[in-house]
Amino acid sequence: MMRFISCDWGTSALRLRLVDTRSLVVIAEVTTINGISTTFESWKKSGTQQKEKLSFYQSALTEQIKELEKQSNLLLENIPVVISGMASSSIGMIELPYKEIPFSIDGHDLNIELIEATHEFNHSMLLISGAKTNDDAMRGEETQLIGCINGNNREEGLFIFPGTHSKHITVRNAKAVDVKTYMTGEFFELLSKKSILSNNVESSDDIPNADNTTSFDKGVLDSLQLNILHSLFRVRTNDLFGKLSKKENYYYLSGLLIGAELREIVNVKMPITIVGDETLIKYYTTALIKLGVHGIKYQDAAKAVINGQCRLFNLYQSKIKQAKAPIDYNEAKLKRT
Repeated sequence: MMRFISCDWGTSALRLRLVDTRSLVVIAEVTTINGISTTFESWKKSGTQQKEKLSFYQSALTEQIKELEKQSNLLLENIPVVISGMASSSIGMIELPYKEIPFSIDGHDLNIELIEATHEFNHSMLLISGAKTNDDAMRGEETQLIGCINGNNREEGLFIFPGTHSKHITVRNAKAVDVKTYMTGEFFELLSKKSILSNNVESSDDIPNADNTTSFDKGVLDSLQLNILHSLFRVRTNDLFGKLSKKENYYYLSGLLIGAELREIVNVKMPITIVGDETLIKYYTTALIKLGVHGIKYQDAAKAVINGQCRLFNLYQSKIKQAKAPIDYNEAKLKRT
């Protein structure tokens, strides 16, 4: 199999990509806001039974695969789908148990289900579960991590995945040994749009100017010196006392929260890699440098997803002959890898 469909199914978005396994070139791509949360709500409203849940989600995938066919001008029948993210959660198509951390960075010991093709859905699916500690968890970042690191690499490192719920994953001796979640993006959304501070900030799609960058830097430095609950009120007084414009204040708030997330790693003595899109990499790099951290590495999050899924797909290919006999599960045939 020289191609697979990469499915990155998050809480708020679904991204499908047709990928060449040899070159990792994306042949076609479809993105929709029909994330797992929206699909789950649609399933609940449909009134279908629990045993029909998998088929409901597969139908949602079928619609987007048809769009992928239009874009690629290719017939994608029987092309396997590799799925990471929230599809394996309690609100996903099938709930898979988390893998207990530590896990190997080549992914051979993750919890993975092979769901065989049926007449109704003619694509086999490789569903990748998340990983957890006693008090933290992730779904999706484990696949990105695998895509970032050569499985033979035994170097220590801290991998930062910025986002709504930023993840910090520690790697030692070719294993992910810890994960910490920071609700940075969600708090920024709540504070900037739904709190009293929403009246004191104004977002902008413009390229940040020198004043905005200075405000961001000040927020980062204040987060290092002040209690976050106290410093957040400065967002209000900055506006009330005319110290910053609402747009500058927007960047100050961002600096405060990102700085609060990163202040714990100021003295970390291991390589740090940021895995994200161009914008988030820029802000997190700026904040780390302002906090005195240098020698930062970077990985593109989209490429990490594809690379990680491809590595797990290739691993699955080599293990399929040793897979257990199919079992009945929600009226579909599955095998454990």
